[in-house]
Amino acid sequence: MNREKTIIRTSIVGIAVNVVLAAFKAAVGLVAGSIAVILDAVNNLGDALSSVITIVGTKLAGRRPDRKHPYGYGRIEYLTSVIIAVIVLLAGVTALRESVDKIIHPQAAEYTAVSLIVIAAAVIAKLLVGRYVKGVGRRVNAQSLVASGSDALFDAILSAATLAGAAVSMIWGVSLEGWLGAVISLVIIKAGIEMLLETLNSIIGTRADSELTGKLKETIASVPGVRGVYDLTLHNYGPTRSMGSVHVEVDDTLTAREIHELTRGISEKVYMEYGIVLTAGIYASNTEDGTAAEIRKYIDSLMPEFPQVLQTHGLLVDEEKKTVSLDVIVDFDHDAAETRERIRKRLEERFPDYAFGIILDADYSD
Repeated sequence: MNREKTIIRTSIVGIAVNVVLAAFKAAVGLVAGSIAVILDAVNNLGDALSSVITIVGTKLAGRRPDRKHPYGYGRIEYLTSVIIAVIVLLAGVTALRESVDKIIHPQAAEYTAVSLIVIAAAVIAKLLVGRYVKGVGRRVNAQSLVASGSDALFDAILSAATLAGAAVSMIWGVSLEGWLGAVISLVIIKAGIEMLLETLNSIIGTRADSELTGKLKETIASVPGVRGVYDLTLHNYGPTRSMGSVHVEVDDTLTAREIHELTRGISEKVYMEYGIVLTAGIYASNTEDGTAAEIRKYIDSLMPEFPQVLQTHGLLVDEEKKTVSLDVIVDFDHDAAETRERIRKRLEERFPDYAFGIILDADYSD
């Protein structure tokens, strides 16, 4: 079963479970006069609505790329998550207002054994559906499903708290409805904020997963002819569509045909194993050591003076033109331009006959 069908099927299960739970909880809350149980029921309806939005977003995100959107519509899933987060936030704020009113004007709730059984059953149901939805979300890399599953598991804890409050009310006659409602409301608001921030980070763009980039570099380095792998960047156009680029270091004696076969082989291997569209660029490396080896050795000895430099690569010496090219990666927390000029000055002092062209690369991935 493909990813889209899996997400839709899982969302439908979530809708069915949440609608049934909302109906039972609403009935119990109205009969018992419990604001906490009623708010819990409203939260279940919000979860059901979130699943509906997930289905709609998944269908829209699955549309094929076209001339206007050549990278596809995958990022619609992130917009879907933003909508869900806003709904959760609104539900939490509304619930908090009602709970505060209940604290100011408390009314005793009347629970029955049947009410408690329904709430207990809801806790178990939420635990099961939460684990199921979250598990599927992780398996198919669906952020909205993972969020829904996590929310469901947390709802189970909140429902358990409501159950405990009902028991306190029945045994000691102490009303905790407003306070429990307030706690539930604050938790809902917190969850909404976290969901919103996580999704906004995905839209803005975050650092690629270090485990994935590590495996990618190992795969690329295993291709015959590759001496080093650098500057790996990945751009996300939805949970299942990634594109990027990488530089590989090769001997400066390779022909254009050999470079073509090498880079084409890298792109095909990465796409077949990871489903990532990757463009490979080339760094030529001197096959005759001579001055290049001397400069490389000096750079290695110089770097301890520059702890902000994360990596140097792409060294190429042109003996005829007396030029040296070099790429440097500087930590984001430091002034990269200033660091580059300090390094250039030291190199030119040591090798005055050569002109150094130092390019600053960003620390895009591990």
